[in-house]
Amino acid sequence: MIKGMSSLLLGLRLLLTTQVLRSVLWRMLGLLAVLMLALMVGVFSLAEYVTSLWLPEGDAWYWVLLSWLVWILAILLALLTGVVSFAILGSAATAPWLDELAVQVELLRGYKGVEQGGVAWKQCLASLSNSARPLLGLLVWGCVALFIFMIPVIGPIMGTVIWTYAGIRFLCFELMDTTASREKLNFTARKTMLNERWFFWLGFGGLAMLLMMLPLLNLLVIPAAVVALADENDI
Repeated sequence: MIKGMSSLLLGLRLLLTTQVLRSVLWRMLGLLAVLMLALMVGVFSLAEYVTSLWLPEGDAWYWVLLSWLVWILAILLALLTGVVSFAILGSAATAPWLDELAVQVELLRGYKGVEQGGVAWKQCLASLSNSARPLLGLLVWGCVALFIFMIPVIGPIMGTVIWTYAGIRFLCFELMDTTASREKLNFTARKTMLNERWFFWLGFGGLAMLLMMLPLLNLLVIPAAVVALADENDI
C-alpha cells in the first residue's frame, strides 16, 4: 500500500516540477475544472436527496446523533459518486492530453515515446469504452451496497464501506487506462494486473480517491496518476 501511495505522490511531484509536463497540464486544467464544478452541483443535490430518504423520524434522545451520522454518510456517498463520475468523464475528455503526458514521461526516462495518434474524439470514445466493463462491476457492487443500506442502523455504514471499496477498485481501472491502452492490454489483462498487485493498487487508488475529494488537488489526480504509471513503465 505504501508503495502505491508513494508512487502517486512522486507522479504528482514530477508533474508539477517538470516544465514540459506542466505545459501539457495547463492545457487540460480548464476542461477538468468545468467538469468538476458541474459535478459538484450534482453531488450536493444527491447528498440532499439521500439525506431526505435516510433521515430518521422521531423525538428519541438518539435522533440528533443518528441525524448527524446520516448527513455524514450521505455526503460521503455523494462524494464517492462524484469521484467515480469525474474519473470517467475527466479521463475521457482529456484522453489525448493524457497520452501526450505519458509520451513526455517516456522521453524523459530515455524511452522512445510514441503517441497513439488518431482523431482526438476517437481517443475520447476509446477511453469511455474502456470504462464500460469496470463500470458494470461497480454497478454490481452498488446493488449489493444498496441492498445492505436497507438494514436498520448499521446498514448505511456497511453499505458505505462496500461502496468505498468498489469505488477504489473502479478508480484503479480508470487511472491505469492510459498506460494500459498504450501497451494494448485488454480488460482481462488489466484485471489480472490489478489482482496480482492489489496492495499496490489499493494504496494508489485509495490515496487518489482521497485527493479527489480535496478542492484543487482533485484536478491534478488523473494527470498525476498517468505520469506516475508512465514513470514506472510498469503497471
